[in-house]
Amino acid sequence: MTYSEPARTADHRPEWLASAATTAVPALGITIFGCEPDEANLFQQLAPRLGVLPTLVPDAVSEENAELAFGNRCISIGHKTRVTNSTLRALSRNGVAYISTRSIGYNHLDVRYAESLGISVGNVSYSPDSVADYTLMLMLMAVRNAQSVVRRAELHDYRLNDVRGRELRDLTVGVVGTGRIGAAVMDRLRGFGCRVVATDKWSKTSAEYVSLDELLQQSDIVTLHTPLTAETHHLLDRRRIKMVKRDAVVVNTGRGALLDTRALLNALESDRLGGAALDVLEGEEGIFYADHSNKPVESELLLRLQRLPNVLISPHTAYYTDRALSDTVENSIINCLNFESRNQHG
Repeated sequence: MTYSEPARTADHRPEWLASAATTAVPALGITIFGCEPDEANLFQQLAPRLGVLPTLVPDAVSEENAELAFGNRCISIGHKTRVTNSTLRALSRNGVAYISTRSIGYNHLDVRYAESLGISVGNVSYSPDSVADYTLMLMLMAVRNAQSVVRRAELHDYRLNDVRGRELRDLTVGVVGTGRIGAAVMDRLRGFGCRVVATDKWSKTSAEYVSLDELLQQSDIVTLHTPLTAETHHLLDRRRIKMVKRDAVVVNTGRGALLDTRALLNALESDRLGGAALDVLEGEEGIFYADHSNKPVESELLLRLQRLPNVLISPHTAYYTDRALSDTVENSIINCLNFESRNQHG
């Protein structure tokens, strides 16, 4: 898992690295897989200051290109492509001992299997404000029927919608998961004057905590911010979705599989729910982050969701801001430096 960051100097280098610089310590080599152009620019800017020599690989890590990590014990990977166990074995054969994933979630690789091969895995932290801001935007768009309004306006139909919008101050918002992002969402909601209830087994704030079932029964908006694990897979399943208020809205900026998508879709199509705003979706791999404007989308559930006027879909973009991307790149490098520091001085 992630190690705590070492103390850093004014130029962001860990103190151990700054003091070692006077003895001509060679730069640490890191292979950066799935490195897109905007990330590449940041890695190239930050790496020299942090005493790192990056090898930038645009393709996601795979069994076929794992050899590009040879000679570097530490690698950095993206979250957009599943890392197979055969890829992890190939990385181990090429001497990789540490993987820093440029994401908060680990659900795209088997951490336990990696550890059985002697590979440690760390995630990164980044500004929670990116996802929190986006979550509030989705809530506001959902309760003001923005999808339907915008669609009609694009067709030059400027009549008022048949369904009036609602104001957040009149609603109860249920926050599922009160870690850094969930807590940041609640901070923003205080300014709107709405009632906020929360549920979380681990992270506790000053919020009003209730059970998950109570939260679903009381909330006009349910927003998901808990990690995806075996325990939270389909946390909102058919049974729990039936507990949600008939006119409630479900917002998901966490992970797609927190929701049973088919059960959600059935509830929406039968008018059992007021709407949904989804930045993540089950089966998004291979669809999100690619241009499908001139080729078919192989997802029946996604196509059905997008046909509904009370459903907002965006392509896993809530995290994608200048600040969050910079945090992600820097902390991925710091993770690798910290790993090597602990191994050298531990």
